[in-house]
Amino acid sequence: MDKNTIHHDVELKSYNTWKVGGRAEQFLIFDEKVILASLIKNKKIKLPITFIGLGSNLLVRDGGIKGTVIVMHGGLKKINDDDNLIYSEAGVSCSKLSKFSARKGLADSAFFSGIPGTIGGALAMNAGCYGSETWDYVQKVLMINLNGDQVERNKSDFKIGYRKVINNNKEEFFLAAWFKFPKGNKEKSEKKIKELLAHRKETQPLNFSTAGSTFRNPDGNFAAKLIEDCGLKGYQIGGAQVSEKHANFIINLGKASALDIEKLITYIQKVVLEKKNIQLIREIKIIGEKLGS
Repeated sequence: MDKNTIHHDVELKSYNTWKVGGRAEQFLIFDEKVILASLIKNKKIKLPITFIGLGSNLLVRDGGIKGTVIVMHGGLKKINDDDNLIYSEAGVSCSKLSKFSARKGLADSAFFSGIPGTIGGALAMNAGCYGSETWDYVQKVLMINLNGDQVERNKSDFKIGYRKVINNNKEEFFLAAWFKFPKGNKEKSEKKIKELLAHRKETQPLNFSTAGSTFRNPDGNFAAKLIEDCGLKGYQIGGAQVSEKHANFIINLGKASALDIEKLITYIQKVVLEKKNIQLIREIKIIGEKLGS
């Protein structure tokens, strides 16, 4: 797929980790921030805009996405030191940020290796795991608005919560961020990354197409345990199945539709509410149109 060119009617199955979904009305992968700014300023980008990183933590419906889908991964990939901070563009994978910071002798970045997405997605949802969250380490961010203007924002411009980020300035999108990690030990940091990756491989169904954790953990509980306690491990709708390995993962057995997955999500919520009186809240984001709508 040519970069910096607007494409039309592009199938999105190759751009999300569940490998499902319809087509994008318009589609763009870009290399430089100024290119996107120019396309927006010159009204080449059809609204609404949907940004996708690695397409993890995302369910793209079978009817596709109207407007323009912009894929950050494959485009915005710069990462470097910047005045004692780590500067990372939105298309950099979280695992790359983790390893880059560890090599610089910084601590506390290992948890990023367990997030199967990009920095842009992590910023948008305050992604986290193993007790840490993205915005614990953000100092400032670079945004772009619908006029094509690039704007730096401080952490205080956002309301940050568990898997939730609210921008006080509407209609802006993440382009990059500056992170501050404490000084550490290179060998210890790299060892921690290896340990977390090994744990992830052991406990998660990484050999299947999946989108990571489907639901948030309720206060004082774990979504996976609730789902398992309701007897839903292995439950299947169409080609979508609750993982036998980790109950908070829904896997595509090979021929699942987005509708199969969405129906299974709804069914899990219904059963857990009936049996445990707990409303599971989705961690994954559902975007696009239902087929025929």
